[in-house]
Amino acid sequence: MTDLHFESASQLAQRIRSRQTTARDLLEHFLARVDRLNPTLNAVVVQDRAGARAAADAADAAQARGDALGPLHGVPMTVKESYDLAGTATTWGIPDLRGNLVHTDAVAVQRLKAAGAVVFGKTNVPIRLADFQSYNAIYGTTHNPWKRGATPGGSSGGSAAALAAGLTGLEIGSDIGGSIRNPSHYCGVFGHKPTWNLLPMRGHALGGVLTPTDISVIGPLARSAHDLETVLRLLSVPDLIEARGLRVDLPALTEPTRALRVAVWRDDPMCPVSAAVQARVDAVAQALAGQGARIDDTARPAFEAAHSHAVFQGLLHAAMSARTPDAEYAQLVAQADALPATDQSPPAQLLRAQTMRARDWQRLNEARTHIRWAWHRFFEQHDVLLAPVMSTTAFAQDEGPFGQRSIQVDGQTLPYFSQIFWAGLAGVAQLPSTVVPGGLASDGLPVGVQLIGPAYGDLRTVQLAQRLEALGFGFTPPAGY
Repeated sequence: MTDLHFESASQLAQRIRSRQTTARDLLEHFLARVDRLNPTLNAVVVQDRAGARAAADAADAAQARGDALGPLHGVPMTVKESYDLAGTATTWGIPDLRGNLVHTDAVAVQRLKAAGAVVFGKTNVPIRLADFQSYNAIYGTTHNPWKRGATPGGSSGGSAAALAAGLTGLEIGSDIGGSIRNPSHYCGVFGHKPTWNLLPMRGHALGGVLTPTDISVIGPLARSAHDLETVLRLLSVPDLIEARGLRVDLPALTEPTRALRVAVWRDDPMCPVSAAVQARVDAVAQALAGQGARIDDTARPAFEAAHSHAVFQGLLHAAMSARTPDAEYAQLVAQADALPATDQSPPAQLLRAQTMRARDWQRLNEARTHIRWAWHRFFEQHDVLLAPVMSTTAFAQDEGPFGQRSIQVDGQTLPYFSQIFWAGLAGVAQLPSTVVPGGLASDGLPVGVQLIGPAYGDLRTVQLAQRLEALGFGFTPPAGY
């Protein structure tokens, strides 16, 4: 079982079905890697070995009886710390929630287990899931397996790092501002941010909240685009209330690659992208062109990039304000109320977004709806948009105050959070985005490329990622693992 830890979840499940290994032996293989590699990587921060061993033994017994086997039968996997996993604490990295023990699995976890997955632990996050890095006072700092001292991304940073290092067979994360996509990019794995509310989020919220958060989604990270499709199909079933009258029938990518119309948005003054990252976006575009696809470097939806970004930021901060403790929120309201009307500085705009009235949110939502329709018209003329995920490859970890952080892009110093622009293009419009490994940059670090599609075009972008994987844009293990 030398390198099976870098195989896809589908390949691992096939090994078990063909009796090349057992679920228990496969689990022990991954647990041994966690013992050896995780102490310095710190990606897997919660483990339930007893429960996982019992589940693996039950999977082997079911196979011996001749029971029907699910698509993930016996596959060892982990989940992002922000998911409820019965018998463990859900903290989102918040120290006050160290003892927040939960007794029920999130809906997504229930479905993955029902498909045969053996969940043995949880992976690290930043506090409140609100950073491009993954560290907190409970579990410490997660490192990028490609380069120690570099970020693995956030907030699903532990998820991507564990996959890249071969510590787990599969992962699920969440994304409101790129939290599936930027870790996939920084660690060289596949990830999928679904259409908003396509995958039920129940059990991925603090305090028993049941209302889906605006913009926020859950979705898979994997070492193969085929695993993304497996998880997408398992989880894109309406939750109990909606299931009475709704069903999901996602369109597939049936036409040949030569018939595809591919737009490319590789750089923008709103968020400059390094030449190294742009080169990998171009490499993916050229590969599709080599298959006959029509490439358009200038096509854009009919809105100003700055307008889309402003709407995204307003709605994003309004959505995330629900995670703010009451006392802290009261202070923000007082500060916002004290602002002079003439103060339009970035800090003032942030305060107003964090404390906006319902009337103001409705206006922003109307602006967002116009943006969604602009995207709809765009995708009548184009099948997919290629774009960067972030401005650079993985940057050096910086745990200083947010306001003192910056990002270097080819010698230019930019605000730390300016990079969220690329995540916001799909986020604000509630669109699906699949990240495919685009290859290594000149610094030897991986680069991910977004495949953004129309609403409910999830299966199409994932299946395009599968075609790119077949062309060589696949997972590459980092050295030393």
